[in-house]
Amino acid sequence: MDTFDAIKSRRSIKSFQNYTMSKEEINQLLEAAILSPTSYNIQNWRFVIVTKQEIKDKLCALSYGQKQVAEASLVIILCADLKAWDKDPERYWINIPEGPRQSIAKAIRQSYTGNPTLEKDEAMRSCGFAAQTIMLAAKAMGYDTCPMEGFDFGKVGNLINLPSDHIISMMVVVGKKAKDAAPRGGQLQLSEVVFEDHF
Repeated sequence: MDTFDAIKSRRSIKSFQNYTMSKEEINQLLEAAILSPTSYNIQNWRFVIVTKQEIKDKLCALSYGQKQVAEASLVIILCADLKAWDKDPERYWINIPEGPRQSIAKAIRQSYTGNPTLEKDEAMRSCGFAAQTIMLAAKAMGYDTCPMEGFDFGKVGNLINLPSDHIISMMVVVGKKAKDAAPRGGQLQLSEVVFEDHF
């Protein structure tokens, strides 16, 4: 599917068919997700994938009964490792010479050390990029999605044994739609949201 067609046709679907994605398809989707950009290439996103119905049902209950969580083929909980920058950062640049690799690792530590606000901000940005990649890749593969933040973050964290130095950003559910999305509510005109050079 053409990229612009995927963007135009992607909608947040609330009702899914009973359909099983293959492991190969899930891997294809995640291989696309890990091509998403991250600051300093620290690749701080982490993806908890859920296909077991009993766990999807528990996630549905923690999502205030939103049925798309239970019905979808796949639930992806997008998390981030807040300390990814300090976990052997040279490995993020393994394909470049040692000298520049060490310089980048030093710059990474200088940027993040003692800066929890930046850690969290980058976590959210990184997961946002990855979520959009997942949704567009899924659409290109013939699947539909729904990004979600309407759930109990703490209880979902407990359910998935979220490490203490990680944070949940959002969930994206993936599957074959059972119903079309409602008509778009209405997009603002470019003239209201685009400014040239300054406000």
